[in-house]
Amino acid sequence: MTKTLFEPSEINGMKLQNRFVRSATWEGLAADDGSCTPPLVELMETLAAGGVGLIISSHAYVQKVGQAGSGQLGIHNDDMISGLKEMTAAVHGQKSKIVCQLAHAGFFGNEKLSGQTPIAPSAIDGIAKGMRKEMTADDIERVINAFATAARRAKVAGFDGIQIHGAHGYLLSEFISPMFNQRTDEYGGSIENRARLPLAVLQAIREAVGADYPVLIKMNCKDFTDEGLQPTEFVQVGKMLADAGIDAIEVSGGLPVSPKTRPSQLGVNKEEQEAYFQEEARALRKKTDVTLILVGGNRSYHVAESLVAEGVADFISMSRPLIREPHLINRWKAGDLTKATCLSDNLCFMPAIKGDGIYCVTEERELSKEK
Repeated sequence: MTKTLFEPSEINGMKLQNRFVRSATWEGLAADDGSCTPPLVELMETLAAGGVGLIISSHAYVQKVGQAGSGQLGIHNDDMISGLKEMTAAVHGQKSKIVCQLAHAGFFGNEKLSGQTPIAPSAIDGIAKGMRKEMTADDIERVINAFATAARRAKVAGFDGIQIHGAHGYLLSEFISPMFNQRTDEYGGSIENRARLPLAVLQAIREAVGADYPVLIKMNCKDFTDEGLQPTEFVQVGKMLADAGIDAIEVSGGLPVSPKTRPSQLGVNKEEQEAYFQEEARALRKKTDVTLILVGGNRSYHVAESLVAEGVADFISMSRPLIREPHLINRWKAGDLTKATCLSDNLCFMPAIKGDGIYCVTEERELSKEK
């Protein structure tokens, strides 16, 4: 039977009202200690009211050393739970579902914020300034435990599932990528060894939350560097994760240091530029029937519709369009199928960098001109 965008669906028992997903981002709205704030709760509630079937929360760091930036949500200790409960309650009040993204920045950890030297698979030079600590066996075990404990906290806080951040040059992505992982032990070398940590994290999380709790992963289909992860190995790792019991894979790509192609590509203004990771999703689909979520430049309703109908993806994920139009999904459901108004200029990240939280700068400028 052909799948449609506005039919009910589910991921490991998590019932969803449609096939639209809000992909995780960094809003810059959390408190200095990583705790959830009223503005962040309000943002999630607005997204839920806007009709999106599943919200994936801000990337939440599982260890302090894994914090990437200021205003980032944390789930690294039990003090975070009470604020996160307010977030999940607000989303559930709008009859939507929310999954917590568990993250560790690894090589790109922010030493100024954490007070700790960032940890990484290998202490390599030439990618970014500053020292990195090559992880020991004990460091690896602590990271595995940190993800599992954070998943348990997410479940207690009322999240409907969790998503492991294994993309964009964060720690688990770094272990998979030959660009970052130059180890010679059981975690380095072959793709089976480089996938060992993500698989161990999945197993530990599953033991912590149970078989009937949705566990998703976001992962790179390619790093867009000659030395980085390539699509053939992405398919291999995706198949390994599917065989190990992952409930859904969100297909993404790119690194903060990719010379040409970063995760949030600029200037997506033609339909042929949309869904820019779809070929890699198609390749993975040939090897497994695991639930696939496709992010990356999705802007047009009928492009999304055809991707789901064809079976390329089971869910369509967006982030920047929902920053400008949090009620985009309700607009489409009501019959206005014009494409999202997002210009893919990435200006929305600038206010967050300044400490004001993420919002659509372009829309604010246009509203100011009208006044």
